[in-house]
This record gives sequence, C-alpha cells and structure tokens, in this order.
Amino acid sequence: MLVGLTGGIGSGKTTIAKLLSEFDNVIVYFADEEAKNLMNTSNEIKEKLIHEFSEEVYKDGKLNRPYLAGIVFKDKQKLNILNSIVHPVVKQHLQDFIKEHSDKSYILYENAILFENGSSLLCDKIITVTAPEKIRIARVMKRDDASEEEVKNRIKNQWPNEKKTIQSHYIINNLYLETVKDQLVKIHNKLT
Repeated sequence: MLVGLTGGIGSGKTTIAKLLSEFDNVIVYFADEEAKNLMNTSNEIKEKLIHEFSEEVYKDGKLNRPYLAGIVFKDKQKLNILNSIVHPVVKQHLQDFIKEHSDKSYILYENAILFENGSSLLCDKIITVTAPEKIRIARVMKRDDASEEEVKNRIKNQWPNEKKTIQSHYIINNLYLETVKDQLVKIHNKLT
C-alpha cells in the first residue's frame, strides 16, 4: 500500500515521516530528497535543466540550488517547466522503490506537492500535515536561513491546507509533539 504524506512547507512532514519510519513494517520515500539526488545524478535531468535554465544551473557539477530557486519561485511557468523535467524521473524512481519494498505493510510517500503534481493519484491513502502559517514561516526561516518573503513565495506555489485536507484520509495538526505521536499511532493502526 502506498500512503501519501503531504502538507505545506514548514508543516513538519519530515518529522512525521521519521516518526512513522520507526515502525518496522514501514519505509519512507522522501520525494524531495530523491528529487535533489536525481537532479545531481540523472544525465537526463541535467541535460534538460541546462537546456532550459542555462549552464549556471550547475556549479562544479552540482545543482546550483540558490540560482534555480531564484528563478522558479518567482515565476510559476518556470516552476512548471522544472517540475515537468524532474517529476517523470522521480515517478519512475518511486515505482522501482515500491517494487523493491513490497514486503512492507505500507510505503510512506512524503511529498510536499503530492496534489499539485498529480502524485496523489498513485496513493491508496493520504495523510496531510497542517500547522498555522505563522509557525510554518518561522520554521522555514530558521531551517533554510530564508527571509519571510522567500518563504511566503514558496507557500504561494503550494495548495492551501484547506484544499489538501478536504482530499485527505487523515489530517495531523502538528503543533505539539506529544499529541502528534498519539495521532500517528492511531493512524498507523488503522493503516495496518
């Protein structure tokens, strides 16, 4: 079973995924990490990104993330182009991962833009993590050493929580770790 885990930037998806990965019968596929890895290792992606965004998109053979982010988070069309290059390769990589781990009770597919890129259609169940926007902004500013404006620009490129939660099977309000752990045990028990 493939269980999607999503939520807006700074909602705490990664924390939730790590907590769920502590169950022996669960494995997590971190879409963002895998995409970053593939953007550095896939020749197909590299060639297309250079063609679309110039040679500057790679610096010393590695993805120049600040350069690319400066383009795509200000221009929705450029973000769509980036997604159209990266997502098909990540989707295939996910399919291979699913086959490799078919012995697990479920595979948790952590993806910030699960709905936005259509990956929700691959999932049997979906969990959405929420937190107040003010808290999300503060978390991301601290984590990424980003300005409030930069974080708000990223948030604008994601669906609002309300749109995600209405299409989800489970919703986790990620404010206090103690209550989150209780919610996770209940969800895990339902899924297994």
